Amino acid sequence: MSAVRLLVLGAVRRRDRAHGYQVRADLESWGAHEWAGVKSGSVYHALKAMTGEGLLIAHEITPSTTGGPPRIEYEVTDAGDQAYFALLRTALSQRDPRMDMLAAAVGLIDDLPRAEAIDLLRQRAEMMEQWRRSVTGELPPGTDLDTWGPVGEVLGLWLHTADSRAEWTLRLIRRLEAGAFDMADDKTRQ
Repeated sequence: MSAVRLLVLGAVRRRDRAHGYQVRADLESWGAHEWAGVKSGSVYHALKAMTGEGLLIAHEITPSTTGGPPRIEYEVTDAGDQAYFALLRTALSQRDPRMDMLAAAVGLIDDLPRAEAIDLLRQRAEMMEQWRRSVTGELPPGTDLDTWGPVGEVLGLWLHTADSRAEWTLRLIRRLEAGAFDMADDKTRQ
């Protein structure tokens, strides 16, 4: 699963049609070059690759006046839409996607209906809780991880990470339930 693919599809969808520079500029304005490592070359590579896969359609719109290639605008196909929503849903519902995938999905979460987004995040929270129980269920009662040396630190790190990610997920669920963001099914969305 690639954050670049999700972000590029999301950026093109938000413009209906967009050329590579617009997609790159949008992603840079979102800070994706920092938190997702999206470089300009990866944007253009993704556009070309996804066009070859039938996820995007390339439209030559402006011939070059200097002899270079024409400007190309990209549009998401039905298959691209399906791929986009599959990536988005998977990233939101997984227990532990890579941070760049989760960040990309949260940045695009408003493309989903509110109830679906909440349901996906609840799946994520439940999977984290199941994972945490599977780890702690193997520990003897009254275990003091401080006495386990480096292994105790590793277990403590994983448990702390699970707890903080679960807390963050539950906070986002509460915000969505309270009406945060204009979601795909909100009447105010154009």
